[in-house]
Amino acid sequence: MNRPSSVRQRLYQHRFNHRFTNVMTCFRSLAGFERQWLVMILLLACLPLSAQQLAGKWKGKLAVNQALSLRVGLTVSQVDSGYAATMDSPDQGAYGIPVDAVHFDGSVLKVTINKLSVIYEGTFTKDGELTGLFKQGSTQIPLVLTRDTAGEVNVSRPQEPKEPLPYKVEDVTFPNREAGITLAGTLTLPSEKGPYPVVVLISGSGPQNRNEELFGHKPFLVISDFLARNGIAALRVDDRGTGSSTGDFSTATTQDFAGDVNAAVNYLKGRKEINRKHIGLAGHSEGGLIAPMVASTRKGIDFIVLLAGPGLPGHNILLIQQQLIGKAMNMTDEQLEKTLATNTTLFDILLSGKEETSIKAQAKAFLMEELAKTPISQKPAGKPDEVTAEEVLKAYTTPWMLNFLKYDPAPVLKKVHCPVLVLNGSKDLQVSAVENLTAIKRALQDGGNDRVTIREYPNLNHLFQTCKTGLPAEYGIIQETISPQVLNDISNWIRMTVK
Repeated sequence: MNRPSSVRQRLYQHRFNHRFTNVMTCFRSLAGFERQWLVMILLLACLPLSAQQLAGKWKGKLAVNQALSLRVGLTVSQVDSGYAATMDSPDQGAYGIPVDAVHFDGSVLKVTINKLSVIYEGTFTKDGELTGLFKQGSTQIPLVLTRDTAGEVNVSRPQEPKEPLPYKVEDVTFPNREAGITLAGTLTLPSEKGPYPVVVLISGSGPQNRNEELFGHKPFLVISDFLARNGIAALRVDDRGTGSSTGDFSTATTQDFAGDVNAAVNYLKGRKEINRKHIGLAGHSEGGLIAPMVASTRKGIDFIVLLAGPGLPGHNILLIQQQLIGKAMNMTDEQLEKTLATNTTLFDILLSGKEETSIKAQAKAFLMEELAKTPISQKPAGKPDEVTAEEVLKAYTTPWMLNFLKYDPAPVLKKVHCPVLVLNGSKDLQVSAVENLTAIKRALQDGGNDRVTIREYPNLNHLFQTCKTGLPAEYGIIQETISPQVLNDISNWIRMTVK
């Protein structure tokens, strides 16, 4: 989901950060978890030229594989001790990543980023370029850096709405009294006379603002715009503790976020513009867990839409996710088997049901054993094994993560009896289409719900973008925010359902 391959989408500098181990990388953004997705090649460390020519902006492209390349940028400044630098990866929405060491002897530049286990070493050519190798662990990729005279390249987002808008937009606030917090969001209302059917948009994992903004895209803004133009109101909300909403995001679980959605429904029931008989929920990624929770426990939810929602228990989601992303990144069968075995054992320990202190001690001992068997070249540079093990353990033992690993959506889905639209993309590597669509369909049918529509779209990723590989690294490169076909299908299905 939006916490890719294992930790609730803390992905970006603001929205995801990468934590590496010998065989795992965690990021909390379920599917985006989400965006933990096990990313073996992250951003990049770039460089520049010779002495007085070295300072300034540099750019290059890292060819991850035949289908995927990532833009990289390096900003170098001269300081008393020599040089300092920061790195950007625009296609992954990451800017200003600190470079730990910049060494330049007049012909060869060496850049080191310890946190990412990255080293770039390039030779200054007569053409004013740096030609060398980008290294991360055992991965080595050629990288040529040239001076960036144009600055940052802005990626077009053609689907974002532009003024003037043919509908009404209102910023709103409302309380979740049970949690003692105030939630803030935006309500879009069609221009024609109401009352209107309405959809509460529920974001994926990780601290999301009301637009579910990630990798330079604003999916919920685009969806709200499309629905409003087609006679359907929409409420999109900043997650608790994010944007203008109060509360503590870091201690919240999926069930807590379901309480926030309940508060949103209560608020809408008090709006005269809203048709109280036609209040629906649309959840993306982790939001696809939350929508059934709410629909199964309260009256008055007319329909739900599950966008890349999970149908399997959390630990199964993550194991499949890690394998799919690893395969797409051309990991060897041996590496994939190692990753699967390591994470399976770790999850078994975390789900053993023992006392918390005992679980953490056993998990740490296991991680230390795995790190001891890992070649130094595949470990985070300059970081003791114990520190690495503690970081991984911390990521996997947050309240959200432990709850997610244990949570099985099937029992809740069996209690959902309103109409359900279930959508997924065939190239979703975070919440795999085949396994999860099958599980969701089975659970709904077992509960006696025959008002279910399921669609799998070819060549769409976890964000429902038309893509090549499905890798999260592609999200920011693609101009399309969400497939027009998906937007049409959501709108048409809701209008037919509320007739």
